[in-house]
This record gives sequence, C-alpha cells and structure tokens, in this order.
Amino acid sequence: MPDTPTDNPPMLDEAFQILNALPHPVIVVDADGRFRFANSDAEQFFSAGSAYLARKRLKDFVPGDSPFFSLVDQARLQQARFSEYRVDVSSPRLGGERLVDLYVSSMPEAPDLVVVMIQQRSIAEKMDRQLTHRSAARTVTGLAAMLAHEIRNPLSGIKGAAQLLATSASDEDRALTRLIQEEADRIVKLVDRMEVFSDQRPIERSAVNIHSVLEHVKTLGKNGFAREVRILELYDPSLPPVLANRDQLVQVFLNLLKNAAEAVKGREDGEIRLTTAFRPGVRLSVPGTKDRVTLPLEFAVEDNGEGVPEDIREHIFDPFVTTKPSGSGLGLALVAKIVGDHGGVIECESQPGHTVFRILMPAWRELSEPDAPSTAADEQG
Repeated sequence: MPDTPTDNPPMLDEAFQILNALPHPVIVVDADGRFRFANSDAEQFFSAGSAYLARKRLKDFVPGDSPFFSLVDQARLQQARFSEYRVDVSSPRLGGERLVDLYVSSMPEAPDLVVVMIQQRSIAEKMDRQLTHRSAARTVTGLAAMLAHEIRNPLSGIKGAAQLLATSASDEDRALTRLIQEEADRIVKLVDRMEVFSDQRPIERSAVNIHSVLEHVKTLGKNGFAREVRILELYDPSLPPVLANRDQLVQVFLNLLKNAAEAVKGREDGEIRLTTAFRPGVRLSVPGTKDRVTLPLEFAVEDNGEGVPEDIREHIFDPFVTTKPSGSGLGLALVAKIVGDHGGVIECESQPGHTVFRILMPAWRELSEPDAPSTAADEQG
C-alpha cells in the first residue's frame, strides 16, 4: 500500500510507484484476495484509506458472485492479461448501480499477485452522452435559425389577417380569430426560446463563486416555485471559483431547481439537496483543439421525487423530450448546451425516490502571464 511499510523487493516497489501514478483506480491483490496495493484513486473508489484496505480482502467490498473474482483467478493461474466490460460490482459498501470495466493482469515479478485497473463506466458514459448532448444542441441550433427565418414572417401575416377578420366577424367567428392570434403568439414564443440555441457568441467567463450562485437561486426558489419545499445545502467551502458566466449558471441551476421542486410537489417529505464537492481525475477533450480540460468541480441538485421515467431517462437532455403535459422539452436541452459550452459535463441518474443532476465543470485558473492562453494557466486554489 502507498503509505504502509512493506518488505517488497525493490523492483516490486518501483512497479507500485508506477501504478500509483495511473489516473484510474488500481489495486494489487494476492492469492488470498488481500489488498497488497491501492493507489489514491482506488482509495477513493473503495471509500477507504490504504491502511484500512491492507487489513481487508476484496470479498469485503465486492459481492461473492461477481465475475471480478473469476477474472482475477484466471489471470493468476494462466499468468496472462484479461479484460471484461460492464461488470456489476454493486454492493452496500460500494453503493448501488456500480458498473465498471476491468483490466486484469498477472505480475511477472510476483506470480501470486494480480494487478487490476478499474474503469468506472459512469465516467466513460458521461463523456459519450455529453457528445450526444452537444450534437443534439447543434441540431437545435440549425433548426432554431431556420425557424426564426422561415416561420416568423408567415406567422406575422397570419396574425395580422386574423386581426382584420375580427373587425367584421360575428361573435362566434371572433372567438376563432382570437384563437388563431393566441396560437400564433404561442408559436412565436416557442421560436424565441429556440433562438437561444443559435447564439454562437463567445461566452464571457470569469471566476464565479458557485455558492453565491446557488444561494441566489435558492432565494429565488424559496420566494416562488419552491416556497413549500425543504432545501438542504451540503457545500464544500474550500472549493475554488468556477470558470463560468454567472448569469448562465443562474439559468442552469434555476431550471434544475424548478424541475426538482415540481418533482417533489405534493409530498410531505419532499426535499431538495444542493451539493458541491471536489472530484479530481476527470478530464475532457475540448472540441476543435488538442487540449484536455480537468473537471474537478462537481455540483449536484438532488430530489426525492418519483424519478425520471425509464423510457426517456437516456434522452432527458434531448430537445422536445419532456414529462410535463404543457412542457416544451427545451429547458434541459438548454441546460446541456450551456454546460457543454462551458466545457463541462452534465448527467442525470434517477430511480424512484432519488434523482440527481450532476454537473462537472473546470475550476478558474489565474493566467500566469497577461497574454497567456487559459490552457496554460496555473490553477487557482
């Protein structure tokens, strides 16, 4: 283990030092299933320190019927490498719905030891889904531009004609012309909302205190749509600022908070949690460049409502997908666009009684030189 004295041969200690530098959870187990090594990411994955893991076996964390064990035994017996994808390691110790990819290999320096690298599927799938969200946003961008150009003018003519007809129509017909005008206005409002997607101007970003944003959003909610809802705040006060546009962040969290308030409406135990935390180790490629941005800041909005229906859960950020009878299905699509434009990731995890919208975003970095690009900046702690 990294901080535990061992009598390992120097070559093995050097191997452990290399494994400790890998950006994924890595463990080494012996023939009895005992932890012989765990890097810092593995400590986070198992929610336990190295000294504690050194006294435990793998079976203390992973269900006994998991293919995890057969894969480890196979690698040890055959002195070879194996991999398996989407392995379920869900347990009371590790939490529910834990799917991982496993990369298992024997260690030539010590035949009784097996090294295991764990790739968390939730992170990989977040990256894949984020690309889907961005693609959907680009589709809406083109659609919004087309609608603004092709629909506004005809709608204006239709509304004007209805107004003229109303001047000489009977009372019964006037009701119909009024309906035409109202529907034309409703379509114009929908086009106006979609036009936000076609805004390609650069985002003006600066150092933003996320807790100030969340407090502002909470105040708005408690004075309006979330007046009767209990809102809990679980913040990490040591977080650095987030690199973002404050007004757009307010729009994102106001939308998420409103959705959460509607999800728990009518429940006596209805509750919303706003959380912030530091989550190192997640990196995302920046579209159009070779840069990779670290996303260490995690913000979440949780509620204990009925949850998102399973049939739309994977498409919740797509345009026009909604569970509300009168909803347009553009709110979460806009949220995904804003988060994506900031270089971040948003994901929804939902089951009856617990829904969480989790956002990963980059921290603010202070420029080391006046003209230095942001990718070369030093991180502000």
